[in-house]
Amino acid sequence: MPYQLTKKEIIKEIVKCGKDPVYFINSYAKISHPIHGTIPFKTYDFQTELLRDFNDYRFNVILKARQLGISTITAAYVAWMMMFHKEKNILVMATKFQTAANLVKKVKSIIKTLPEWMQMAKINIDNRTSFELDNGSQIKASTTSGDAGRSEALSLLVVDEAAHVEGLEDLWTGLYPTLSTGGRCIALSTPNGVGNWFHQTYLDAESGKNDFHTTVLPWQVHPDRDDEWFAEETKNMSRRQIAQEYECNFNMSGETVVAPDDMSRIKAGLHDPIHKTGFDRNFWIWENYNPDCSYLLVADVARGDDKDYSVFLLFKLETMEIIGEYQSRVTPDMFAHMVYNTGKEYGDCLVVVENNSVGFAVLEKLNELAYPNLYYSVKSTHEYVDQYTAETKSNAVAGFSTTSKTRPLIVAKMEEFIRNKLVTIYSRRLFGELETFVWQNGRPQAMRMYNDDLVMSLAIGCWVRDTALQENKRGVEYSKVFLDSMYVSGRNINTSIPGQIGYKSVEKDANIREQKEFSWLLKG
Repeated sequence: MPYQLTKKEIIKEIVKCGKDPVYFINSYAKISHPIHGTIPFKTYDFQTELLRDFNDYRFNVILKARQLGISTITAAYVAWMMMFHKEKNILVMATKFQTAANLVKKVKSIIKTLPEWMQMAKINIDNRTSFELDNGSQIKASTTSGDAGRSEALSLLVVDEAAHVEGLEDLWTGLYPTLSTGGRCIALSTPNGVGNWFHQTYLDAESGKNDFHTTVLPWQVHPDRDDEWFAEETKNMSRRQIAQEYECNFNMSGETVVAPDDMSRIKAGLHDPIHKTGFDRNFWIWENYNPDCSYLLVADVARGDDKDYSVFLLFKLETMEIIGEYQSRVTPDMFAHMVYNTGKEYGDCLVVVENNSVGFAVLEKLNELAYPNLYYSVKSTHEYVDQYTAETKSNAVAGFSTTSKTRPLIVAKMEEFIRNKLVTIYSRRLFGELETFVWQNGRPQAMRMYNDDLVMSLAIGCWVRDTALQENKRGVEYSKVFLDSMYVSGRNINTSIPGQIGYKSVEKDANIREQKEFSWLLKG
């Protein structure tokens, strides 16, 4: 016959359990095991630490691997909160309503299997997806509809698999005020790519921009798991699935246009610029001008939307390093002057402006300022022509046209350059856009509420470097040979007496005149 606690011992146990959820769960909580049935809940060290965090921090965001029992430990914490506190209002949300209902079911089961003397509060309203105790505490599962939880003050919001809940950004806007009176939030999930609410909340928490406390729980935290277990569990899974389900890797879990391994490699090479200049300090420079190098500037002009930026990237063509970057919300006129000044500073480099509606205004301003090296292309074929030749062609248009035809081509070229390590990226701003540049319905684009201005400038730069400038290379080489022959002929300039004083200066002057007259042939 089991030992019967005295009334004094019961009171002591109740007080002890009320003060410490870890003691309560390890001493009295029971959970359902698929093989062994109902068994005592004994927490692992990482689960114990998580319970401490639930108690110590109002807001918790948990990046976890699958099958660690985090939903179960959360349910046990909720049971403790409801049992030992009056008038607690708890809302559970998840990707699917049934998932949220299952967590509520776990809470109910833990309360019902407590010793009779421990059940100070009884269930007096019992529904399949909600229940209420006679101490006023209640819990319910909720759908992810736009009005979920908006009308009630919450003591605790639990969001299970938060990275997979669609539209959680908008839901959070309505739910956060319901926690303003001291309510708590537990958001737990495996990763699901980048750019979603869970990913952004986690990043902001790491950088101290919000009040969430972060916890990372990869598969290795479970004491019963080793490399052999991992190999067996993942043998039929793709690399991306493994990253999502077991390794807590945001970058490798999403369907980003750039492959996860390439993203990791780029991230390792990011570093701060040597200068942050410009009137708004948004022009970042990693390398100063070198007269022995050639440069390419690619600009994307904002369309007037407050969410868009006017940007440009500065490439060093010999190495395809991005050694300059500008990103800001400025007027087209101010942006044109930024482009002009940068192009002049970097050796009158070739300037490519994306010629959307606002881009034409920037191109007109650059022409007005007499910038000498603008990118032109032939209508319909998009074939590159230099500025001098463009003046003789009626079908040449200034700037680069991003259309339904050229967009997939330039994005594919960008991916090819990154995959083959042909372009070097240092900027965290550009890397951030690559993280949220994903495949959506077969189309590469920025995730909702994110930008891709820098990414598209990168794509255009890769395309121009590999097609326009490469295809122009043979013509340039031919032009050099042509000029060389002209220089040779210049040496044969006759005076009345060959070798007379002044003959060499005549030859030199002729060569200089010819170089100036035909120098446009060497631009490309």
